[in-house]
Amino acid sequence: MTGPVTAADEVVELCSDLIRIDTSNTGDPTTVVGERAAAEYVAAKLSEVGYEVEVLDSGAPGRSNVFARLAGADPSRGALLVHGHLDVVPAEPSEWSVHPFSGAVQDGFVWGRGAVDMKDMVAMTIAVARRFKREGYVPPRDIVFAFLADEEAGGAYGSQWLVKNRPDLFEGCTEAVGEVGGFSLTLAEDQRVYLIETAEKGMAWMRLRAKGRPGHGSFLHDDNAVTILSEAVARLGNHRFPLVMTDTVRAFADSVRELTGMEFPDSDIEGAFAKLGPVARMVGATVRDTANPTMLSAGYKANVIPSTAEATVDCRVLPGRRDAFLAEVDELLGPDVTREWIQDLPGLETEFDGPLVDAMAAALRTEDPTARTVPYMLSGGTDAKAFSELGMRCFGFAPLRLPPDLDFASLFHGIDERVPVDALEFGARVMDTFLRNV
Repeated sequence: MTGPVTAADEVVELCSDLIRIDTSNTGDPTTVVGERAAAEYVAAKLSEVGYEVEVLDSGAPGRSNVFARLAGADPSRGALLVHGHLDVVPAEPSEWSVHPFSGAVQDGFVWGRGAVDMKDMVAMTIAVARRFKREGYVPPRDIVFAFLADEEAGGAYGSQWLVKNRPDLFEGCTEAVGEVGGFSLTLAEDQRVYLIETAEKGMAWMRLRAKGRPGHGSFLHDDNAVTILSEAVARLGNHRFPLVMTDTVRAFADSVRELTGMEFPDSDIEGAFAKLGPVARMVGATVRDTANPTMLSAGYKANVIPSTAEATVDCRVLPGRRDAFLAEVDELLGPDVTREWIQDLPGLETEFDGPLVDAMAAALRTEDPTARTVPYMLSGGTDAKAFSELGMRCFGFAPLRLPPDLDFASLFHGIDERVPVDALEFGARVMDTFLRNV
């Protein structure tokens, strides 16, 4: 290789290396692996080019995070936080075409758990940070690079802990960029929009519990905890919460209408979103609250009626809807089922405007001259929930130019997760340009 090493030159190798470090987060701190090894890898890559790096655990041993700050030309300006998480959800190797922790580079893709969630952006960030330091580049303002633990379980041992216990690490940060945004959606031939995350739903994981009279399984029994809970869970799981068009979803629909002429009537907004292809599952989930039962637990023997039964429900709540949502939930559950929080993190929404948004659009156009940016709401949640508590405006921007036929939404936590090599290199170039102009 001749000439200076660019971010695009390194990003594929960095992403593959990171995937090979199994950082599976089961949600059980006793079984979490790999976060420290990944943090040490990141720290070594940054230290190698001259960064002063801080590696620290957040709330428990091995829940490791990496921080580095690059001083900017104007220290009076608010700093920009660029954050990514090092953990991934577990994967079952027998279900995959390649081993999920192989980091294989084949058929034009980098394969493995974390390829899109979110070791791709982590690799882009490291690659750009390394190039800036090698060149002695001074950005317009301070940039704080943060690589975090435990996002896949809500950040209790990551961003949430850090914000509560080490807010000094984010001193001066007024804006933040992280996952999930900046990826392309092809609306028509050679007509691409890039979705910038400006909002995300709240995350409310609940444990439901019913109590009844225990007894012999052969008796007539009208106070069965399993029956009480099952009926309540079915009511909740089958319930359709009201349609709510937030400012972000309305702006998304208006932007697509302007570009394509497609109509988004309130009477059939979900039908209209379905015409957008695979991404419709992600966008379509942002017009209603959802409550999906995910776990059930009761009993210990076939012929013993237990005294208690429990269920876990994954609820995702639109910004501003928390109180109304909980009122509906309580009505559906009825008086015989109690609920308690496992996680209760708020929804977020910010405006699609300002110099940072303009810099995203300009950076994308340097690589894709016809690129148009539109705001959207993420149906899931990110570490932005923690950083918003410090007053930061948070955006999702991990730029990828994707093939029109790639079902990108299904790759998140899915089997055969992978990212196109050329999309990864595209993202590194865009991120480089973006961070030079913030």
